[in-house]
Parts: sequence; structure tokens; C-alpha cells
Amino acid sequence: MSGIAAAPEIALISESVENANARIRFFRIAFGAASQGSSVPTREVHDILGDMSRGGRLSYRWDVRGPLERDRVKLAFLLLQCLESALPFGGEIVVKGGEAAWTISGRAERRKVDPELWALLIDPGIDATLSPADVHFALVADAARSANRTVTTDLGDDEIRIVC
Repeated sequence: MSGIAAAPEIALISESVENANARIRFFRIAFGAASQGSSVPTREVHDILGDMSRGGRLSYRWDVRGPLERDRVKLAFLLLQCLESALPFGGEIVVKGGEAAWTISGRAERRKVDPELWALLIDPGIDATLSPADVHFALVADAARSANRTVTTDLGDDEIRIVC
């Protein structure tokens, strides 16, 4: 408005606002209701993950073929949060798949994996201590059941791989 070129501070604020808006859209899908038959446009998923990646420590690549049923995207977003918890220092998360199954993998030089939390993805009946920051681990089993999917994990040395 003053005719002066935008300062780097303004660009940083703008980037932070985009990231916060993307997080809100991400949470609406991950924690919102997913009615049968509803879908999420591929463009929306790309926009959300792109905005979350911009200026962040994590990068996301979404390469899923076929329709994006909302309940499957919800499950994938909860699993992305699990990977975010395991990659607190940054890394790359890739989602690939088609009609039959999706593979979600995370790579990073440094990881923080709590086996007790990851066991919840396979067996939700185990007694695990959860903090509010870990609630997404507890929600995966119900989301997988709603999406008619089973979840398998491989907590490898160089990569965490989830198939759903």
C-alpha cells in the first residue's frame, strides 16, 4: 500500500499463513467425518500437501491413481501424521498406490520411532500410554475399519513403510 517493495518479513508471514491454512484443511480431512461415497479432489490433496511443504522441514509427494475416496484419504492423512511424529527433524514422505493398496513411506536421516505407538496401528487393543500429541495413532484403526483397509507397517532402518 505504501509503494515500498515487500519486505522479507512480509513474505515469511504470508508463508506462515498459507501453512496454517493448509494445516487446518489437512485436519478437517484427517479428523472430520468421512461419509460413504464422498471423495476428495486430487487437486485439493496436492494443494494441501504443497502448502504444508513450502518452507517446512518435511516434503510430501502424492502419487495415487484412481478415485480418492474421502475415507481412504482420511486414513492416509492420519498415517501421514504418524510419519510426521517419527520424522521430527524433517524428511520426505511419499504416498503411492492405486485401487488395491496405497504405500506410504517416510525417509529421514534422523528419526524418532516409539514402537509402542506404532504397535497401535496393527493392534488397537494394546495398552499404550498416549499423550494428546499422539492421538492420531489411536484413530488409525477406526479409520482403517471405516475404509475397509488393513494396515501393515515396516519400521526399517532407513525407511518407515506403511501399506493400507
